[in-house]
Amino acid sequence: MIRAYKFVLRPTVRQAQALSEMLRDHCSLYNGALQERRDAYQHPSKTSVKYGDQSAQLKDIRSFDPERQGRWSFSSQQATLRRLDKAFAAFFRRVKTGGTPGYPRFRGVNWFDTVDFPKDGDGCRWDSTPRDATTRVRLQGVGHVKVNQHRPVPGKVKTVSVKREGRRWFVVLTAEQEQPKPLPATGSVVGIDLGIANFLADSNGDFVPSPRHGHKAAAKLQAAQQALSRFPRRKAKDRTANHQRAVEKVAALHGKIRRQRLDHAHKTALSLVRAHDFVAHEDLRIRNMSKAPAPKPDPGQPGAFLPNGAAAKAGLNTSISDAGWGVFLTILHAKAESAGREVIAVDPRNTSRTCPECGHTAKENRPTQEKFHCVACGHTAHADTVGATNVLRAGLVRRHANPA
Repeated sequence: MIRAYKFVLRPTVRQAQALSEMLRDHCSLYNGALQERRDAYQHPSKTSVKYGDQSAQLKDIRSFDPERQGRWSFSSQQATLRRLDKAFAAFFRRVKTGGTPGYPRFRGVNWFDTVDFPKDGDGCRWDSTPRDATTRVRLQGVGHVKVNQHRPVPGKVKTVSVKREGRRWFVVLTAEQEQPKPLPATGSVVGIDLGIANFLADSNGDFVPSPRHGHKAAAKLQAAQQALSRFPRRKAKDRTANHQRAVEKVAALHGKIRRQRLDHAHKTALSLVRAHDFVAHEDLRIRNMSKAPAPKPDPGQPGAFLPNGAAAKAGLNTSISDAGWGVFLTILHAKAESAGREVIAVDPRNTSRTCPECGHTAKENRPTQEKFHCVACGHTAHADTVGATNVLRAGLVRRHANPA
């Protein structure tokens, strides 16, 4: 089993400068490789350049530019070229499936924040036996950087990544571990229904309120973004001190909201995994749910459009993004795997319109967002609780068990 760990780095001033130069040079390598692929395809011969071709050129590139490219790890540069290759593979996959292609783009220095080392001991070394109670990670071209290790890393470290977030630096490790012992069985099963008003409702009638971290910070974020908008758009090297502070303030607010969402998702998922042996949830297509509505051309007036509810949908999309369902479900599956629990996703269609008593399905069964009232048998309950109950039953059917 592979698990990831993220720790804060405590570089010195010189080490922080070296880390910034490492990101800059890897960004330059990425953009140069992208330009080569673009030029090759625009050539009349339509030549295709692959990862193997570009990786074979690394030795010459390092010899030609020893100051900027030769000082860094060879394997980390190969990882950067692999990242570009994966971007092109994803582009061609989306073209084949009819999705939005999203051709790989050039990266600015401020948009290239991660350098990967594919193997511990090749260009990097994680110090698993720290001296003087201080953990360090050795990075080629940077040195031994102090790490604020707040928990142990069991198992064998496989990969190491260095990441920049604002002015802070992090090291991300992946470690191969043995499967942990499963938690004691509780005999409890539950279905959950994710929502906006309530973050989560379960089949037992309990609710987890929506924290709405983004909504609570909206006023501060709006003020910070308005202050930033007063400065003309410039490259990072040309920004004034006030402009740079405005950029960092917006980034710090977004970072705080992201960490709050992660904290809430971890705690909620952990409580579910500890209390239940089996969890069923809706198989949500979050990207489709948060799409903007298609425009409606006015047939009677060329060039004009009919109302399509875009303003109301924009507010709903903001609430969906603020809830962070995708992050929560990813964390829930990971924690369930570690704890020996079972999590199953089921089809979400009509889960809140089907009566759990008589099985009647109708749109009229849900007269309001919160209320469920069956028009056939008169059963009344909270709509989210009804949805969670139906999700649990569908999950148990998939599990080849008797419905609850």
